[in-house]
Amino acid sequence: MTDASPAAVRSARPLGLAVGGVLALAAAMGVGRFVYTPILPLMVEALGLSQGQAGAIASANFAGYLAGALLAAAPTLPGSRRGWFVGALAASAATTALMAAVESVALFALLRFLGGVASAVVLVQTTTLVFGRLAGQGRPGLAPAVFSGVGVGVAGSSLSMLALGLWGGGWRAAWLLAGALTLLAVLVAVRLVPPEPGEKDGRRSAKAGGGAWRGFALLAASYGLFGFGYVITATFIVALVRQDAGTRPLEPYVWLLVGLSAIPSVWLWTQLGRLIGLYRAYALCFVVEAVGVAASVLSQSVAGVIVASVFLGGTFMGLTALGLAAAREAAPADPRRALALMTAAFGLGQIIGPSFAGLVHDVTGNFVAPSLAAAGALLLGAGLAFVVGVRAARAMTG
Repeated sequence: MTDASPAAVRSARPLGLAVGGVLALAAAMGVGRFVYTPILPLMVEALGLSQGQAGAIASANFAGYLAGALLAAAPTLPGSRRGWFVGALAASAATTALMAAVESVALFALLRFLGGVASAVVLVQTTTLVFGRLAGQGRPGLAPAVFSGVGVGVAGSSLSMLALGLWGGGWRAAWLLAGALTLLAVLVAVRLVPPEPGEKDGRRSAKAGGGAWRGFALLAASYGLFGFGYVITATFIVALVRQDAGTRPLEPYVWLLVGLSAIPSVWLWTQLGRLIGLYRAYALCFVVEAVGVAASVLSQSVAGVIVASVFLGGTFMGLTALGLAAAREAAPADPRRALALMTAAFGLGQIIGPSFAGLVHDVTGNFVAPSLAAAGALLLGAGLAFVVGVRAARAMTG
């Protein structure tokens, strides 16, 4: 890629970059990745899918997420970072809309796999491309706001699905609407995140300096447990509400509540991290999410649904931001590869979750056992986060 034009460089102002990052994550993550949750009940009802099949389609998306993370972690990645950023955003919009054009489980899984690759690449490239430039312009404080894009996308897609439900549209219309929303966000995001001045190639060598990667294995393991622990509730919470007569009236609003809770969550958890320490906040966030996951199946009531939705939405992006911040601290010499490897660990955990939950549901008739297993995994992740924090503190004082 040739050097950015003077006009492009001038347009790369901190606020514009931050808004572009918000829209990129809203498109590829909030809509492209998570809109499957509110559309899933419509697909199950119309196509007669089992919960095992529904879980397998979700796992295909997460397998793609793992593949995309491993791709982004490659020591040398040809092409420019913005080229990957733009291409992955376009792929996210296309694979979302194309879900309306197929009916077989195999094709659903293929499209969700490709969409998962795109979402992981967008996440990694946004955190390196946008965050790095914000820091370089003296505005690193805008970085946490970028993560709110996931909540914005979740809330926006939920509102669109609510409107679609009032109109009476089916699952095909839902995927087309989601694809249109994604494309709109992508077009604006690409405009707001211009090429980097002087950018020619995206190849980066993976040279780790002395003292890098401290505690990284335990940190990555905790992040993988996060992937497993959150994803069962994130995939099936709308289905959980739908199958209970007492909570069914809340179905149109559950995913909206998750998205609205996610919007301020990164800022709140980041502020808490500054007060009590990064690793303590990271561990506490695990515990709060575990309570929400357990509440989703232990309290079949309106209060239980609200707690589950708010605690899930209020933590899953907080854990993402805190975990990636810890990764940058553990591997300061090679942050891009550290972020990508953390994303891969997360992806591995979330591949297992939906298929495991769907299969257990088909045997037991409910999500109690897999959800409680997920809550246990989150508590284990909290323990690992605490251990990493203790080791980091000792390393600093020793």
